[in-house]
Amino acid sequence: MRLGPEHESILAAAHRGDPAALDQLLRITRPDIRRYAQMHCRISDVDDAVQETLLIVARRLPSLRALPAFSAWLFRLVQRECRRLGRKAMDFDPYDEERLEHWLVKNDETSLRLQLVAALQALPAHYREVILLRDFEGWRIGEIAELTGLSCANVKSRLHRARSLAREHLLPPE
Repeated sequence: MRLGPEHESILAAAHRGDPAALDQLLRITRPDIRRYAQMHCRISDVDDAVQETLLIVARRLPSLRALPAFSAWLFRLVQRECRRLGRKAMDFDPYDEERLEHWLVKNDETSLRLQLVAALQALPAHYREVILLRDFEGWRIGEIAELTGLSCANVKSRLHRARSLAREHLLPPE
């Protein structure tokens, strides 16, 4: 994203702490953040990555030293959020990267797909439904709650449990 000359004054004012300019800057950058998140995040994490990135920009913009670096900084934030959310979704332990890397290397793409299908098929139907709707179809929690007749909290709980069970099936504890 390249801010045009018409936006540079907004960026400068937001950097100085003008709340109206910050609000305007966040509205201007949101579509670019979303587009970038769609390329780097799992579909189910796009909204969360956009929201978190906007919050980080709002909090940390005054500490940005070089305003011309704003665009690069912004996209690094989105990329970092996508990675963080991806690790969180799979309850990924960053200290267990070697084990995950070994598993990925020893399996070809077809094998990985078959293992994922087997893991999803091994889930009870009520867990499989929420994980497929959220992580593969990109539905929002509220939409899934409406479809299933569950509360949003119950959908989130089932989604967490479904991901945990799928992860255990794919990477059983040693």
